[in-house]
Amino acid sequence: MEKIKLMAHLVAGYPTDEISLEAAKALVEGGAEILEIQLPFSDPSADGPAIQTACTEVLSRKYKTKDGLAFIAKIHQLFPTVTIYLMSYGSLVYTPGVENFCKQAAASGVKGMIIPDLPFDNDEGLTKACRENGMENIPVVAPSMSGDRLKKMALAGFPYIYAALRTGITGSDTKIDDGTINFIKQVAQGGSKVYGGFGISSGAQSKLLAPYVEAVVAGSVFVRTISANAGDKKAVFAKVKEKALELTGQA
Repeated sequence: MEKIKLMAHLVAGYPTDEISLEAAKALVEGGAEILEIQLPFSDPSADGPAIQTACTEVLSRKYKTKDGLAFIAKIHQLFPTVTIYLMSYGSLVYTPGVENFCKQAAASGVKGMIIPDLPFDNDEGLTKACRENGMENIPVVAPSMSGDRLKKMALAGFPYIYAALRTGITGSDTKIDDGTINFIKQVAQGGSKVYGGFGISSGAQSKLLAPYVEAVVAGSVFVRTISANAGDKKAVFAKVKEKALELTGQA
């Protein structure tokens, strides 16, 4: 079977920079071609309990944006051919100034920004600032979006769109059915490549989804794996790699 393209989500600095880096190495060795690295945020609106708890834990160490960008830069130096996307929320990008933030992110090795709470058509200049710095803004769409608005986004000319495959928060299992596939086709109607995720935790789900998306996205499953093995760096590496191999169809 052909290897499945995987975008794997990681919370920068969780539970420590050292273990987080070990998890990043495991994801790459397990076949992840894209790392979606989240800057911890105090009130994440789209993230389920696993990612929320991870963010809270990292922030309790007084972790700052500059620490997250330094962590990303380290991963980029180790794996220069791996695509890195930065995921966070609007206020972290807006506070230092969108252009300034994008410049810093690009300098750290980021190739795209995923900011779920900045609407695609009212993004505070994010798309423009991304392009000026060699990155892409990757807007997020969910099935709760109206048909008219979904069509407007699909036809807006974004190279990539992130499709959350159900409404609600991340972390619960998502059923891949005809409705899911139809939704992905609607998102792709303008020619954008679609990243599909939200509740993807098994190889079976990944295989069902893979033919319809540019990459399968998995996040909470890796955060939970890191949490369960956080006291043992070797176990984190082994278990995260094992799950990545499963989701890329190589297990």
